[in-house]
Order: sequence, then C-alpha cells, then structure tokens
Amino acid sequence: MFEGICILVIACLIYFIFNQPKQDDAIVDDLRNENEFLKNRLNAHDVEHQEREANSNQTIQKLQDALNKNQNSNQEFHKDHKKKEIELNSKIQDLQKKLDDETQARKKVLSQKKSGEVRLGHIAETLAPFLDQFEFEPERCSFLGQPIDYISFGDDEITFIEVKSGNSQLSQKQRHIRDLIKQKSVSWKEVRIQ
Repeated sequence: MFEGICILVIACLIYFIFNQPKQDDAIVDDLRNENEFLKNRLNAHDVEHQEREANSNQTIQKLQDALNKNQNSNQEFHKDHKKKEIELNSKIQDLQKKLDDETQARKKVLSQKKSGEVRLGHIAETLAPFLDQFEFEPERCSFLGQPIDYISFGDDEITFIEVKSGNSQLSQKQRHIRDLIKQKSVSWKEVRIQ
C-alpha cells in the first residue's frame, strides 16, 4: 500500500511538473498581450497628447502673434495720438498768441477811438455856441466845462447847458445835477470876502 501511495504521489508530481509550464506560458502570454495592449494604448495616448500639445502650441502662437500685432497697433496709435496732441497744442498756442495780439490791437483801437471821441466832444463843446443847433446867444453863455458845459444867463431865465455828440450819455454826476434843477432845488448864495 505504501508503494501504491508513493506511485500515486509521484504520478501527481509528474502531472503537475509537466502541466505547470503550460499554465505559466499561458500567464506569460496573457501578460505579454496585456503589455502589448498597454503599450499600444500608451502610444496612442502619447500621439493624442502630442497632437493636443501641437494644437495648443499653434493656438498659443496665434494668440501671441495677435497680441504682438495688437501691441504694435496700439504703439502706432499712441505715437499718432501723441503727434496730433503736440500739433494741436502748438496750434492752440499759436491761436492764443494771435488772440492776445488781436485783443491788444482792439484795445488800442478802442482806446484811440474813445480818445478821439473825447477830443471831438471837447471840440464840439467849444464850438457849440457857434453852431446852428445852439439856441442861446454865445455872448450870454459862460463855459464851465465840468461838470456842466455852459450856463446861459438869459433875460427871463438861467439855463444849464450840457453839450453831447454822437451816442454819448450824461454821467451820473450830470444826471444828478439835472434832477436837482428839475426839482427846482436851486438856490442863490452871496459870499462876501473882506
């Protein structure tokens, strides 16, 4: 019996020894196939990743080119804007100078005109008694000049006369004197000196 058991054990061992490499070969083949599948998948993934990276790099390059073009355009615009600003400031300064010169010239002309009008007024005041519009006898008029031009000493009344030419108006002081005369606020005073 012992011999039978030993033969059985030996037979099992022989069976396992010969069958074992076939199972290992199958496992090795499965591992090789799986390894090949994973390599193919990894290669496909790498190719896909490289394509995405290339597309991404192309997009980045396009964006960088667009940004550079935009920056160049902005720089050109800024240069043009600065140049126009300088030109406009120069024109403004020129126009301001012309305006100042014109203002000074007009002030001078206006001053000369007013001065001429004043001189003409003085001449008109002096010559007024000899003109047809003057209703009073020159011999009976006394020239004061300020604030009223003449006083006429007629037989029936004393008249205060202010001569005006053109569009000239009474001064405030002259209007006040006129109003006092119209209100009959006129009086006589005799002063004796010893």
